[in-house]
Amino acid sequence: MGAGVVRVTLDGASRWRRRSGEYSTMSEALAAAEAGDTVTIGPGVFRENVVVDKPLTVRAAEGPGTVRFEPPTGTALTLLAAASVQGLVLEGQDGSAPAVLVGGDAELTDCRVVTRSSVGIEVYGGCRPTVRRCTVDNPGGLGIRVADESVALFEECEVVAAGQTGVVVRAGASVRLERCRVHHAAGAGLVLTGDGSVVDAVGCEFYEINGNGVQAEDRAVGRLADCAVHRVTDNALVLDSEARLELTDCRIHEVPENGADLRGRAQLLLERTTLRSFGRNGLSVWDPGTSVRAVGCEIRDSTGDYPAVWVSDGAQVSLTDCRVHDVPDALFVLDRGSAAEVVECSFTQVRNTAVSVRDGATVRLDQLRVQDANTGLWFRDHGSGGLLTGCEIADVTTGVIATRGADPVLRQCSVRGSSEAAVYVSAGGRGTFEECTATHGKGFGFHVIDGCATVLTRCRAEQNARGGFEFPEPGPIAEGCVSDDAKAPAPEPVRAVSTASAWEAAAPAVPAARNQPLVDAASRSAGPQTIAPLPECRPAEVALAELDSLIGLDTVKQEVRTLIDLISVGRRRQQAGLKAPSLRRHLVFTGSPGTGKTTVARLYGEILASLGVLQRGHLVEVARLDLVGEHVGSTALRTSEVFQRSLGGVLFIDEAYALAPEDGGRDFGREAIDTLVKLMEDHRDEVVVIVAGYTAEMERFLASNPGVASRFSRTVTFADYSAAELLEITRRQATEHEYELAEETAQALLEHYAVIPKGPSFGNGRTARQVFETMVERHAVRLAQVVELTTEQLQLLLPEDLPVTAPVTAGSAGRRVPG
Repeated sequence: MGAGVVRVTLDGASRWRRRSGEYSTMSEALAAAEAGDTVTIGPGVFRENVVVDKPLTVRAAEGPGTVRFEPPTGTALTLLAAASVQGLVLEGQDGSAPAVLVGGDAELTDCRVVTRSSVGIEVYGGCRPTVRRCTVDNPGGLGIRVADESVALFEECEVVAAGQTGVVVRAGASVRLERCRVHHAAGAGLVLTGDGSVVDAVGCEFYEINGNGVQAEDRAVGRLADCAVHRVTDNALVLDSEARLELTDCRIHEVPENGADLRGRAQLLLERTTLRSFGRNGLSVWDPGTSVRAVGCEIRDSTGDYPAVWVSDGAQVSLTDCRVHDVPDALFVLDRGSAAEVVECSFTQVRNTAVSVRDGATVRLDQLRVQDANTGLWFRDHGSGGLLTGCEIADVTTGVIATRGADPVLRQCSVRGSSEAAVYVSAGGRGTFEECTATHGKGFGFHVIDGCATVLTRCRAEQNARGGFEFPEPGPIAEGCVSDDAKAPAPEPVRAVSTASAWEAAAPAVPAARNQPLVDAASRSAGPQTIAPLPECRPAEVALAELDSLIGLDTVKQEVRTLIDLISVGRRRQQAGLKAPSLRRHLVFTGSPGTGKTTVARLYGEILASLGVLQRGHLVEVARLDLVGEHVGSTALRTSEVFQRSLGGVLFIDEAYALAPEDGGRDFGREAIDTLVKLMEDHRDEVVVIVAGYTAEMERFLASNPGVASRFSRTVTFADYSAAELLEITRRQATEHEYELAEETAQALLEHYAVIPKGPSFGNGRTARQVFETMVERHAVRLAQVVELTTEQLQLLLPEDLPVTAPVTAGSAGRRVPG
């Protein structure tokens, strides 16, 4: 076929036309063609404006790149029908018109748009085109724009340059981007704007952008999966005016400003997404109604001097199972109405403060782990506070600071290895500390000055260089606290008023007794309280009785009793002058989460201490993060420090299989295993090591080092709880918190636990606790608007209080309690 020739081949329905024809211009060929025909174009340059308004196939005869359309003005290609266009080069020269205009349900394949037009490819009029393997190079304007409720699919397309935004989706349009790349654009990589505008991007990349990476506004919605945003000159993500973005398995890095900047009631959901190498905040969240929820994410390697997560002006942030590390500050929450919820996260390698709360903001921190920071938690001023449960703070200068009227509530939190005070309260700060511990610090454990009205209940201080508790002036209230430097038993304890934050009222699982009563002004001014010395370990029979009282675990209890019997009989044989049986005390605990492994490990240590096998019997619980360093040599040092703290007690390594990943290669976890094996041999009679995890994964761990299996010769398997046992756990929780289960409620719970999925995420006892907490919340919602309530109504949990997925016994709905 000759150059510059256009051939029309009859593929349509008409039988009366000639089979084919050849034309010198595209316009003549298109005029002659009918629906269904194929227009084949020979190599050459055509200076025509092409308008395809029939369902034709238009293609380059000798493949992509051999045919070029470059009209002096106007649009190079206009598609107004369900046509298929393949392999063309389209060059527009008109800065006031798009190079390619799509207004029909067309397919554009293997085309290249090289232009200096207002838009490279514009889709309008509610059409539904598909664009595959096309490139747009438009340094004079927008790359791609889709509008007017059109629905477009772009597959493996690339915007190689754009003088403005790379891709714009507006006016209710819906676009799906699959494996597309947008780079060397100015203004933004991707812009979504307008109510009803939606973008789904899968496997896409936005980089080398002179502006923001992805920008969403005016109620637009975007969903990005397995996408990357990097090397931009401004923010990676910008959300405003009620826009919503959802990112899954995405990567954001090399950003000079914010990883994500949100305002105006926008919402961002991040799942398994990494934000790193950002110059300002990883997450910057502003304004009432604006929120971020991050699950399983990592925020790290800040290149600036700003907090990794910034929450202010009434915004909300929720972090679950996230890691924040190598940053100046981890989380700053400012202003009344601002709040952050952090659950099972780790903040490590923080150069300044891990969590800072001020100006009336509140936080809820549950099972947060802070390590290697200057300050762990700092509550700075009046109205700032929150509820903190089960948090662990290690290797910091100061663990917790409360000043100028700040009033946090901490329950079962621990601070270890602080170089100054573990807990420091001054200048009118308050704070309530319940069952908290401060250990192995170089300063004081609990240091309260200026007569601050701090309340400490059943707190414990041990091995702090300057002392466990220091109260220079009257004011602090201590009840049931103990310290290893106390010189005399404490007098009759003084009851103390417990203060609580706004989070306190929302925590259903808190025993009511902890929120009660009472002390008068005279007792507050009575001076610092005397702290009791650390008690000796409980007798073995007491710890065994607690073990027996645990629900289920029959096999586990038998294993522990067998070990104890071996120890007891061995001692009697020694007393009789006989050789005692060899006893391997190190154990492997296998089973699902929430089956009581940590509790049994703690009781096992107590029992061995009471029998004189261990010196102290304390439990040191660690995971991979506590043992493995980031560079050569740091792992052995970190592991040795943990082991040293465990001497005389039990070292419990949860998820120990994480030290030996299947594809670990040169992973430092193996260095931790090697160090442990040697230390266990050097201190065989001074410590008990228990490793725990899923059954199959623990088999891999035991095979990771020749010396590991020989030192762990006994495996204790923790079976999942049965439905009846889960019901009993819930029943005990209800009794502890002064609730009751109606008979039909117990039956509905039994049915619920019988059918609940038992997959990898099933938490056993933790699941039972979560179900109970949900029931308490639904019970409160059900009764909140009832004016007069009886004691029975306030206590009785009904089937309708179960989680919404739980089965409800027939006929139970709407049941009313008399009175």
